[in-house]
Amino acid sequence: MTTGDDGSPSQATQAAQATQATQATQATQATQAAQARAAHDSTPPPKFVEFMMTSWEQKSPAPVEVFPAAAHTRARRARVSRQYPGEVLLVPAGNLKVRSNDEYYPFRACSDFVYLTGHQEPDSVLVFAPQDGGHRAILFVDGNPGKTDTTFFTDRLKGELWEGARLGVPECAARYQCDDTRALGELRAFVQAQGATAKVRVLRGHASELEAWLGKDADEQRERDREFGVFLSELRLIKDEAEIDELRGAIDLTKKGFEDVIRGLRTARNERELELAFYSRARLDGNGPGYQTVVAAGPHACTLHWRKNNGVVRVGELLLLDAGVENRALYTADITRVLPISGTFGPEQREIYELVLAAQRAALDAVKPGNDFMEPNRCAMQVLAHGLEALGILPCSAEEALRDEHQFYRRYSLHNISHMLGLDVHDCAKARAEVYKYGPLVAGMVLTIEPGLYFQPDDLTVPARYRGIGVRIEDDVLVVPTGHVNLSAHIPKTVAEVEAWMADIWASAPRA
Repeated sequence: MTTGDDGSPSQATQAAQATQATQATQATQATQAAQARAAHDSTPPPKFVEFMMTSWEQKSPAPVEVFPAAAHTRARRARVSRQYPGEVLLVPAGNLKVRSNDEYYPFRACSDFVYLTGHQEPDSVLVFAPQDGGHRAILFVDGNPGKTDTTFFTDRLKGELWEGARLGVPECAARYQCDDTRALGELRAFVQAQGATAKVRVLRGHASELEAWLGKDADEQRERDREFGVFLSELRLIKDEAEIDELRGAIDLTKKGFEDVIRGLRTARNERELELAFYSRARLDGNGPGYQTVVAAGPHACTLHWRKNNGVVRVGELLLLDAGVENRALYTADITRVLPISGTFGPEQREIYELVLAAQRAALDAVKPGNDFMEPNRCAMQVLAHGLEALGILPCSAEEALRDEHQFYRRYSLHNISHMLGLDVHDCAKARAEVYKYGPLVAGMVLTIEPGLYFQPDDLTVPARYRGIGVRIEDDVLVVPTGHVNLSAHIPKTVAEVEAWMADIWASAPRA
């Protein structure tokens, strides 16, 4: 790469790059136009195109607010830069995914990209370009040409009249406060200008076209890229102030959604009505549900991830509600509560519920810095196993059932009780086992605590009076230097609290 005396690109190089960028932009627009034209569309005649390009009111640019967590995203980018001096790093937002034919799923940006920028538009890419003393973080985004080219009415995927206006390059620069912000059409030429020998890492799995033109598929390169994904995942294990605030907000919205479900229980005939009640709150106040909501009435609660939500709601049974609102910054809660559909727990239901609650309390007591991630799980399983022994369900003593070579208690509690939480409901999934699953708890981590017991309707090892009862109790917990803070402690959980909670809501919204 030819540079000027000050280390910047020479005029000739800049001109060549500009030409390449223009050509790339034109090629991209042509490809998008072809992709964005549906089979049933007709080609607009020239006179219509000419007519569409005239007589539009010129609007003044709207003021742009700086992204509230911009200082935090800048600090996160600085940590990435320090880890990879001299290397070119690419973190894509991701592309639209086809649902069927030319219909796409609602876009949800890559969590690592959001973590480092706050931006959420498809196809955008964050590039860390090496410079003396670190990197220049450059955000490549789709421009907003307004009504200056035909794509505003011909492009089904990104045209303003089809999908609404994009934020645009200068607006993204003002809002997200990266070192530089450029048009997406310049990305390929910019990366290629870094030189064939440049060390490049890309976060894979989100932008196949980007990976294809980078052309770096050697085993060594793929391992470098994999390691980059691991680093980003482990970076996100420790939440900063802004993230904790977002999670608190998502949990508060989730509580409102649970209360909407309780209101619906007065008249609901099936699970899907209750799913709709929660979904409405998640869409009204947030981005939507953070994961597919589990609304499990009666024996459906014994299916851990019951998502069909098509069962009948019957008085006298329990409803297991596992749900979380993903807020507009894309942080999600993950809460489970069990609600007696009649408003009060029956004796057997209460007996199992109290056992699970005791297991959760034991697990919560073990959430503290220095304990390993699996310690809360071990504590919960001790309580569950001894409880199962007392109920006469285990085929042996609790201590024998807990032995590694037996684990008989797991027939009734299939899962471990924790996972990390943040931008993803199962957050930081690429982190190494020795840092996550087998690593120590550290202040700033947020994890779930969610023990459960599930007595299948056809399980002959279980007394008939307990069969078909499924209970899981889940809270979202922040590790702090002195122990932990239960971020969802304000959502009622004890038998008395749940019954009073339901009674209060029903009193203010009586049966129709």
